[in-house]
Amino acid sequence: MSNSKKVHIALNVSDVNRSVAFYRAMFGADPVKWKPGYAKFSIDEPALNLTLNYEGEISEPGALNHLGVEVENSTQVLAAKKRLAEAGLATRDEMNVDCCFALQDKVWVTDPNGYRWEIFTVKVGDTQPALNVSVEPTDSARQSCCR
Repeated sequence: MSNSKKVHIALNVSDVNRSVAFYRAMFGADPVKWKPGYAKFSIDEPALNLTLNYEGEISEPGALNHLGVEVENSTQVLAAKKRLAEAGLATRDEMNVDCCFALQDKVWVTDPNGYRWEIFTVKVGDTQPALNVSVEPTDSARQSCCR
């Protein structure tokens, strides 16, 4: 995928605020989006889109929510879907979906071990600007998407 923007990793977390503090220290950057039950870091080096998704009590510590690759546009999402289908892989697409407080087009595929991958583009970066937080939100306010 030569046209990818960033690798995407979505982590299930039991405490978004503690996790934000950790990843702020790890990457030396603030989240670009922080809402109740959700935070997103967009790191240039390494090229990473990291999201923290509130899940309450984590039954499997270290378990991933999902992985993904962010691409430039919907044409690239559809090209990826075609390539995956031609390889005989089952896909599930979501077009114009409001996910992670953003309007997105995406295609999902699952690897042989059960890891879920999404190839997606963001069409509208923030669909809920009223939920932006200037102070640390409580984690229990809302669970995020990408299920």
